[in-house]
Amino acid sequence: MKRSAYIALFLSGISNDAVQSFKASSNFARRTALNAAVNGDAEAKKRVVVIGNGMVGQRFMENLIDLDKDKRCTISTFCEEPRAAYNRVKLTSYFETRDPSALSMTSDFDENGRTPWYEENNVELLLNDKAVSIDTQSKTIVGASGKTLDYDVAVFATGSFPFVPPIPGRQRPGVFVYRTIEDLENMLAYVKENNVQSAAVIGGGLLGLEAAKAVADMNVKSHIIEFAPILMCRQIDQGGHDALVGVIEGMGLQIHCGARTESFVGEDGSTDNDSMSPVSALRFSNEGWDDLPVQMIVVSAGIKPRDELARGTDIAVGERGGIIVDEQLKTSADGIYAIGEIALYNNFIYGLIAPGYDMAGVCAKVVAEKELGIELGLEQLPAFTGADLSTKLKLLGCDVASFGENQPSPDDPDVSNLVWNDPLSGIYRKLIFNKAGTKLRGGILVGDAADYTKLHALATKGGELPENPAMLLAPASARGEVKEAELSTDPNTQVCSCNDVSRGNIVDTIKGLGVTATLKEVKVCSKAGTGCGGCEPDVKKILAEELEKMGGKLSNNLCEHFAYSRPELMALVRTDAEPTSVDSFEKILAKHGHGDGCEICKPAVGSILASIYNGVILDDGRDQLQDTNDRALANMQRGGSYSVVPRVPGGEITPEQLIQMGETARKYNLYSKITGAQRIDLFGASKHQLPDIWEELGSVGLESGHAYGKALRTVKSCVGSTWCRFGVQDSVSFAIRVENRYKGVRSPHKMKSAVSGCVRECAEAQGKDFGMIATENGYNLYVGGNGGVNPVHAELLATDIDEDTVIKYLDRYIMYYILTADRLERTAPWQAKLPSGKNGGGPIEHLKEVIIEDSLGICDELDSRMQHLVDTYHDEWAEVVKDPERRAKFKQFVNTDENQSREEMIEFIDMRGQLRPTDWPADGKPQTNWKPEDINVFSRSEKTWVTVGKTSDFAPNVGSTILYGDSQLAVFNNAKQGEWYCTQNMCPHKQAFVLSQGIIGDAAGISKVACPLHKKQFSLADGHQLDGDLSIITFPVKIDGDDVLVELPSKIEVDAILGTSGLRVQSSCVELSALSDLEKEILNGVRSANSTVALN
Repeated sequence: MKRSAYIALFLSGISNDAVQSFKASSNFARRTALNAAVNGDAEAKKRVVVIGNGMVGQRFMENLIDLDKDKRCTISTFCEEPRAAYNRVKLTSYFETRDPSALSMTSDFDENGRTPWYEENNVELLLNDKAVSIDTQSKTIVGASGKTLDYDVAVFATGSFPFVPPIPGRQRPGVFVYRTIEDLENMLAYVKENNVQSAAVIGGGLLGLEAAKAVADMNVKSHIIEFAPILMCRQIDQGGHDALVGVIEGMGLQIHCGARTESFVGEDGSTDNDSMSPVSALRFSNEGWDDLPVQMIVVSAGIKPRDELARGTDIAVGERGGIIVDEQLKTSADGIYAIGEIALYNNFIYGLIAPGYDMAGVCAKVVAEKELGIELGLEQLPAFTGADLSTKLKLLGCDVASFGENQPSPDDPDVSNLVWNDPLSGIYRKLIFNKAGTKLRGGILVGDAADYTKLHALATKGGELPENPAMLLAPASARGEVKEAELSTDPNTQVCSCNDVSRGNIVDTIKGLGVTATLKEVKVCSKAGTGCGGCEPDVKKILAEELEKMGGKLSNNLCEHFAYSRPELMALVRTDAEPTSVDSFEKILAKHGHGDGCEICKPAVGSILASIYNGVILDDGRDQLQDTNDRALANMQRGGSYSVVPRVPGGEITPEQLIQMGETARKYNLYSKITGAQRIDLFGASKHQLPDIWEELGSVGLESGHAYGKALRTVKSCVGSTWCRFGVQDSVSFAIRVENRYKGVRSPHKMKSAVSGCVRECAEAQGKDFGMIATENGYNLYVGGNGGVNPVHAELLATDIDEDTVIKYLDRYIMYYILTADRLERTAPWQAKLPSGKNGGGPIEHLKEVIIEDSLGICDELDSRMQHLVDTYHDEWAEVVKDPERRAKFKQFVNTDENQSREEMIEFIDMRGQLRPTDWPADGKPQTNWKPEDINVFSRSEKTWVTVGKTSDFAPNVGSTILYGDSQLAVFNNAKQGEWYCTQNMCPHKQAFVLSQGIIGDAAGISKVACPLHKKQFSLADGHQLDGDLSIITFPVKIDGDDVLVELPSKIEVDAILGTSGLRVQSSCVELSALSDLEKEILNGVRSANSTVALN
């Protein structure tokens, strides 16, 4: 590009973005011309211009490129956003990563918002360039940059923009729409800058609820304002609304239906269209409604087609908007098509992604055959004749689905409804049949849509119904099912409704990729799972099935360090002919893995070692394998303090034990609470206090309750026959026996149990991993239940058995689970995945065969392994209390006996006479996501080598804390690699002083530490976050003989940046004016030379 051209652009006021776009298009033009010259077809190529680079426009280009094998056209696309096509359907998931590339439709964005796909496919991408005019006679399109493109075919894919009702005050700061990544970023910035506490979302449809989810993810109280009497009035009815509202309001959001918004009120009280006073309230015209105080408003009240480019031309536009198209998506102008939310077909705008993709497919074929002359061998011209508007979504964590004729006309005579309404579980289901009950016409599912695929197929494609159609009504959760019914093997079964991908399409893709196919490759090649993502579990399931048929297997490796799943690694270890060759992590890693390990495989191997050998988990280097809670033998809580939960077998406790617990709680000022499992939880202990607390509790016989471990937690009981007039067995004594037998047994996930003294089930045994219910003849034994997020009823394994038989069966059940379950897999999903019994009785029949009939011949091994764990039980607290070397592991700082109290690290506040840590601020607010002004903040400081201890003071392959002035630093002895590191001890995410308690390992060869609170990953070498944009300050370490030295600036300089008192989380930030003149001077002195901010 000539210098004069740059000057001309500059003088004409064109932006730098436009210059870059101009350069890119010039390069594209030269490249295209060169290719054409080489191929000798410069005149033959036609130009297709796609106006809009959203999801539908991108899909059209992909489809056309696939059809255009002979390269008969060149493609250009206008994209007014700063980055190429991304998935708007998943916009709310942006908060999970804050990484636009996670939403990309092709691959990761570069710094200019581009991806390699466009150059690889010879597509001209005009970023930051909006098409502003079109001349249908000369067939030219002009962009905002001034660039003019000739076209042979133009495809409108401009989509829509949010409809903003003409409400006075909509011009105010604090009023937003919800459409793009920039909209989200602008909202986040406004929330942070203006301390927004409450926001209103105008609109209770699909987009409105998505916007409400976005607002909730900003930790802002959300009000949903809907004009209609119910939410999602196009998809659900009053019953569905009631169920959905129950779920949403249970999350703390508030619903206001039937709301007539009159104005957005400013802080100055104005309600006009001119004032720029920030929004402060909503005003309604409803009689008796007060103003609703809010500091932000998000308008998501529907969409309007972006048809402004077509208006004023000979392209026909609908009366209420949208470009009119026929069945081939052609407009009234020659060579011009429209697809997606801009297309008005049969006087209807389709606002879902699936119809948009259907249009993109039809249009690509029509353009290929009619405009480019490509012979596709079609019997008839493709046509878009409407679309199935069925949809399944997860809105604010709640399943919402509608399919078929979900709202037939009130005067339709051929309608028969079946309704399931469970307000306690938040589940509403309405199935609509014909009068004869022979055809499912449609339905509404709220709260549980696990069988949506099956029901949708029955409604849209027909199929034989059960003899009693009511069998379809009950939700999977009510039927005791853990997972969705088996996916149909019919190749024509639609799996991905967004992209209309069938099972057959996915299977063909997998076969084409071969035995090494990955889920990511299958999604990219088949398009399944790339829309809303709801079908991804089905895609993964099909992939696993097809790989197995080809002799392969879907990878379920633990992590990058082990090419085995947990059950596979467990089998390798327990069957090794030389047990001493696999009795430590180092040996197992050397024999079956590689690298240093990580926060995933280390705890998994630690659990395997505990389940086989059952040594003290803090001995012989096993402490390096433990998650923070296991390493401390206590649960880390907010702010880095710990909770202590003594074991109370069966819920039975003596007065002496209660008194001691009370005295200990009072002495250490611990917050005390009765748990839901008949125990007492003591919160707020510092780690260095734990051995002293355990010693005091142990004096009255209290042991570790293993609340911190993946192990047996509790065996809950009712009082049974000892007190209750209904009890038929001594449930308390049996619960104590069961708990004392299995206490300390490590397992893939936590286990809970209960014993009920009669069929009244007061102990809720059927909601536990294993539970016993007393009968006149003994006990009924139930297995595989759990509460929590996905409650599952346990299944009946045996009836009327005595206590010894219960114990025998439990030994085998628990050990079978330990040996074969995946990492962090509860008994319920593990049990559901087991093979069916020989007689087709499902997994429970298989368990009966294995545990009772010994069909696999492993009962002797199961019995002996469990007996070994019982015989080698040790109270982990007592092991620490009685051993000075273990006790020393709980010292707060290795280089001093001085301690920093919990209150010095986070403010404790009074709550009903007890102290608790203050609330963490929401992410993005002050005291979160801490960043130094420069990662090399001490680069200009004078430094010295400071001795911080002996090498023997720092345990191998873990972190230890040192105190330097008022600052906590973490020193990591990576003995496996012979490396030493020193970093700040504060995790910047929540300003908690905990990094030394994280697991160290490596990721792709980079030594790292995982924060114990939220698993943020930081490089130990340079401090950058491996999974985000935070960073920590690092310091050089060297070893001189047996001395450990760290190169540090002066204490006062380090304290100015990393001092505990300055970083303490509190309910209100300390004003800078509270700093002394000396602290201000020091802080200014260590700031980056580029900083222009000083403390005055």
